[in-house]
Amino acid sequence: MSLDADAIVDRRRLRRKLTFWRIAAFVILAVALGAAILAVTGLNAPSRRSAHIARISVEGVILDDRQQLKMIRDISESTAVKGVILSINSPGGSTTGGEALYEALSELAKKKPLVAEIRTVGTSAGYMIALASDHVVARYNSITGSIGVLFQYGNIEKLLTTLGVEMDAVKSSPLKAEPDFYSTTSPEARQVLETLVGDSYDWFVRLVAERRKLDEPRARELANGAILSGYRAKEAGLIDAIGGEDTAIAWLRTEKGVAADLPVVTWKVPAEQENLPFSMQIGRSLGEGAASTLLNHLSNAKGLISPSLTLDGLVSVWHAPNAAETEARRGGGE
Repeated sequence: MSLDADAIVDRRRLRRKLTFWRIAAFVILAVALGAAILAVTGLNAPSRRSAHIARISVEGVILDDRQQLKMIRDISESTAVKGVILSINSPGGSTTGGEALYEALSELAKKKPLVAEIRTVGTSAGYMIALASDHVVARYNSITGSIGVLFQYGNIEKLLTTLGVEMDAVKSSPLKAEPDFYSTTSPEARQVLETLVGDSYDWFVRLVAERRKLDEPRARELANGAILSGYRAKEAGLIDAIGGEDTAIAWLRTEKGVAADLPVVTWKVPAEQENLPFSMQIGRSLGEGAASTLLNHLSNAKGLISPSLTLDGLVSVWHAPNAAETEARRGGGE
C-alpha cells in the first residue's frame, strides 16, 4: 500500500528535524570536547608571546630536573616576560637539586626582576632557592627556615641478627660503600660523612649570609635547622615582607617598574613539548595527569610511596615531605 502525499511530506519533515538535531548534538559535543582539551593542555591560558609576568611554581620535593632548568632558561630569553614570581611550596629536597635550581634562578634574576613567594612551606632547599630572588615574601604563618644539611641512613643489624641472617662484603678499601645498612658505622666512615655534611652546610651558610646581607656568625646562628614562621623569619631578616602573591606583584610594579596591567602566566610545560603535534600534546598532558593521580592515590594508601624515597645522598629537606601536597589538595594554591 503506497503512502499518500501528506504522509510523505510529514516523514520528510521528521527526517529533516532528526538530521538537524543530530548535527546540533555533534557540534555541541565537539565544542565541549574542545573546551576540555584546552583546559587539560592549558592552551586557553594567556599567551606566552604577549607581555606578562611569568610564574614558576616549585611544588613538593626538589630534585635535579633538567626540563625545569631548561624552562627557566627559556623564561630568561623570552622578550615577553617582564617579571617573574617564584611560587614556592616545598619542604626542600636534594642538596644538589636545590643548588642547580638556585644557580638557574640566579642567572634568570640577572635578566628579569625576580621575586619569591613562600606559600605554605619553603624550608631547607625550598628556602635556598628563594635566596636567588631580589625580594622574598611569605605569609605570616608560612613555615620556612630549617637551614641545614642531612645525610640519613638506616641500620638493621639487630634485626638481621634476630633473623639469623649474616651479610658480608669484599671491599677494595674499608671506606668503600660506607655506611651500609647491616653493620655498625665505623668512626672513620662517620668522619667522612661529617666532613661531607659540613662542607655542604658551610656553603649553605655562606649563601644565606651573602644573599640576606648578614655577617657569617649571625647566618650560622640562624642556620641551626629550626623552622620559623613567616613572621619570625622577617624579624630575623630571612625574608623581606609578609604577604602573598599580590604583595609580590606589588613589589614588581613599585620597585621594578613592571606594568600594572600585565597578566600572570604560569609556565609549566617544557618548551620542547610546544613543538609536538597537537594530538601528542593532548596525549602527554593526559598521561602525566593520570600518572600523578595514580601516585597520589598510592601515596595515600598506607604510605606505600613517599617523595623522600626518591632522595639519595645529601639532602636539605624538612622532615614533613607531604606538607606541600596536603596544602595543594586543600586548595592552598594554584
